[in-house]
Amino acid sequence: MANDIDLQDLRVAVTGGTSGLGLALVRLLTGRGARVAFVARGAQTVRHIAGATGAVGIVGDVGNKHDTYPVAMQITGNLGGLDALINNASALGPTPLALLADTQCEELEQALAVNLIGPFRLTKALFGALAASAGAGRGAVVINISSDAAVNAYSCWGAYGASKAALRHMTAIWAEEAKMERISFLSLDPGDMDTPLHALAIPDADPTTLKRPDRAAMEIVTALLAALPNYAVRAVAEQQ
Repeated sequence: MANDIDLQDLRVAVTGGTSGLGLALVRLLTGRGARVAFVARGAQTVRHIAGATGAVGIVGDVGNKHDTYPVAMQITGNLGGLDALINNASALGPTPLALLADTQCEELEQALAVNLIGPFRLTKALFGALAASAGAGRGAVVINISSDAAVNAYSCWGAYGASKAALRHMTAIWAEEAKMERISFLSLDPGDMDTPLHALAIPDADPTTLKRPDRAAMEIVTALLAALPNYAVRAVAEQQ
């Protein structure tokens, strides 16, 4: 993606937008002129990030079904529609990480609620807005943040890996089913990043060996724009 590309008028929602990759996405998108709404649970942090970036901060828990429609209504109401949804919020399950035999059912349920059911509910609630954007010629895309744990069986990553594997497959199915509405669905693995979630999972990891969230955010936004015809054309034009 060109460093100076203008994303003015692009309307994007990001979940888990107050730390790690989500925060990097909010900063990158607002810095390029996009209209952004982000969702996170901590009210004080949401207010701080919203004030610092100019994005719309929404307090909500994607793992709580009762928050889904209030969050969706705030997204579309504040942005005047929606062109892109990035389901980024994630939960590890047990912390410290544990073998499946030592994982509590409630810990698995939490990972599934945040990593799979939450994105399903929010995407479903925003599907009409995305279809309207695609129908108006703006394009529409849903990006679900995945992991290599979705395809590789890592010991002690059972709850997280199983939930991300289900998310990855659900994304592929939705991509097929949403072709008529011209909504693109992408499952993207940003790689191992220097984020609070990774530090929680592997406290002794060397941060210098991990990808910076701002680099991963740039890669994700590049993929997002490639799925939106108007912005893909604009990006090519601005690079010439």
